[in-house]
Amino acid sequence: MLIALLVALAQQFDVQGQLVPAAQASVSLHGVTSPFHASTLAGLDGKFRFRKIDEGSYTLSVFLPGRGEVRKTIVVSPSHAGKDGRVMLAVRLDEMKISPEGGATVRMRELKIPQKAWEEYRKADRKLGSRDIEAAEAHLRKALEIAPGFAAAWNHLGTIAYQTQRYEVAESHFRKALEVDPDAYEPLVNLGGVLVTLHRDEEAWPYNVHAVLKKPQDPLAHSQLGMTYFGLGRMDLAEKHLLEAVRLDGAHFSHPQLLLAEIYLRKGERGKAADQLTHFLRLHPDYPNAAGIREAIRKLESAPQ
Repeated sequence: MLIALLVALAQQFDVQGQLVPAAQASVSLHGVTSPFHASTLAGLDGKFRFRKIDEGSYTLSVFLPGRGEVRKTIVVSPSHAGKDGRVMLAVRLDEMKISPEGGATVRMRELKIPQKAWEEYRKADRKLGSRDIEAAEAHLRKALEIAPGFAAAWNHLGTIAYQTQRYEVAESHFRKALEVDPDAYEPLVNLGGVLVTLHRDEEAWPYNVHAVLKKPQDPLAHSQLGMTYFGLGRMDLAEKHLLEAVRLDGAHFSHPQLLLAEIYLRKGERGKAADQLTHFLRLHPDYPNAAGIREAIRKLESAPQ
């Protein structure tokens, strides 16, 4: 009863966006800390909208037919919303790196997946839209019964397992996705991420290096490689890749500024640490430990240099 009440009281927001310049596109919203998926279309005017979105960080994906895809992290929280509960976004396509559409090899492989398996995959996405995780996983398992070589379904199951903190299960699913499709990027970068989470940095290193080489414009790949180098004690390389993650997507859900601040503190560079924490709070003002970070900034700025 209490849980139901808390859910009912949780604040939700409308996310309204505008593609600049205006373009027709498929727009998707993916939860990064909990399983969620929603899709819509941007009209000729480039406008799109998602309703009843929970507070949190999301990956916004914009697919432009014939051109490719762009992704960015968005933060949905009270400080980013107006009094009417609307979070307004301007997605400047001319300032973002558009990843080209997948090559013929990937498209041919996907064409071999039976339509019934794709239908189950799409049903899983719809279930995630209503946050019915159990049903989503059931549809993905059914898709894999139909097509055991369906790499995207294995990766999707792995992502859900990761977001629900079943890390060993996630690792197994990502490895299976790479087994059936060694060229797939998503399970590659995701496997690198789960190995970092499990503190298996030496094992994570080749996956995260390969992810950066395959997609040098992906902030997640750089952030994870930076985390890997941090775990290996190679601070200069960690700093390099974390700074690149910030440059590519300052609001990225992996929060590279927090680890950069730790690196600068270890180097005795208090001003740089304070700068990273200040930048982080500007983008994440409603972060759960925002008060603690503000206090840390105050101490760093008042400490003798």
